[in-house]
Amino acid sequence: MGAVICDVSFQPRCKYEGTLRPRLLHLQLSWPDARTVRGFQRRLVTEDRAVAMKFNHAQKVATAHAITDLLAAHGVDTREDLHTWLDHQANRAALRTVKGVGPKSIDYIGNLVGRSHVAVDVHLRAFAVDAGVPDLPYDQLRAVYEEAAALLGHDKGGLEHAVWRHRSKAT
Repeated sequence: MGAVICDVSFQPRCKYEGTLRPRLLHLQLSWPDARTVRGFQRRLVTEDRAVAMKFNHAQKVATAHAITDLLAAHGVDTREDLHTWLDHQANRAALRTVKGVGPKSIDYIGNLVGRSHVAVDVHLRAFAVDAGVPDLPYDQLRAVYEEAAALLGHDKGGLEHAVWRHRSKAT
């Protein structure tokens, strides 16, 4: 769960494959007890997440701490717990109260724990523009991708990931 929390907290405006992914893998290896929220929270009492992740971005570190505390307060400890917890709109709304967490982060963290969402980011927006889709608000563009996945007979999270991989390689 530590890697999930750090992934969603540190990934905005970050080169994923070259910068974030290696740091997440390092975190998983060096903090094996962080597989649960409680284990991650205990580790944070004695060690600095910014040092462990080699990130010195105060707001992203604060976001990760706030997500950790929120999940712990709601009894969310495992990936399975988070997967189920996200079923409830009130819980998604609680997560949105964390500074730095928007609708894309909610969809993205769901994907990280096995749900299937379209997390619209700059890559998906650019792909849509290239396809002639006008600049739409987040919810509307997500709905366009979801409808496209349904029409094509694809999993919406799978389509999102395929578009993301395609566009991220182009930049």
